[in-house]
Amino acid sequence: MSITSEDIQILPRENASIMPFEWGELTWYASAELGNSDEVTVGRCLLNPGESNPRHYHPNCAEILVVLEGRIRHTAANDGTKEMSVGDTVTIPANVWHQAVNTGDSNALLLIVFTSANRETIGE
Repeated sequence: MSITSEDIQILPRENASIMPFEWGELTWYASAELGNSDEVTVGRCLLNPGESNPRHYHPNCAEILVVLEGRIRHTAANDGTKEMSVGDTVTIPANVWHQAVNTGDSNALLLIVFTSANRETIGE
């Protein structure tokens, strides 16, 4: 297979999708919805100090979280609660309830990758 410049897609920073929430924000950089990925979803999660995202699961894909800044407590239904800091990575299989809580006094920043370009989320 020959790769051409048409096969390489660049998403300018201003075209990333930012979703603000009371607890922080999600920023999406690659997905089917953005039109620049047929295989994965890539983004970041910013958790404000002392805040958590809602408990949720993904029925159609696994999720990988990498802590880039701060500290979190990650809770997964099948694995209990784990403290995580910069550089720690967790892989969450599809259909597993999970949630992250920022346990630090500054923002926590997480790289998030899903094994589907069309991630689905079911939450409480």
